[in-house]
Amino acid sequence: MDVRFITSVAVITPDPGVSRRLYVDALGLALTAEGDGYLHSEGIDGCKSFGVWPLTQAAQACFGTPAHAGAKISQGSW
Repeated sequence: MDVRFITSVAVITPDPGVSRRLYVDALGLALTAEGDGYLHSEGIDGCKSFGVWPLTQAAQACFGTPAHAGAKISQGSW
């Protein structure tokens, strides 16, 4: 298998501040912050688009409400 890149990945996070400290501060990824808390970059080698998506936004997009449908919240991605 000769994988040259992935098209996109977004990590879904219940705590955007903690994720920002991991991806931006600790790992040094140059992510752009949008006003709504979404972090992203189209400049990471091997990944056409990388994002850190707040759980409330993912829940709104998937379920129509910012409240998460499940009782247990865990880190995820799409």
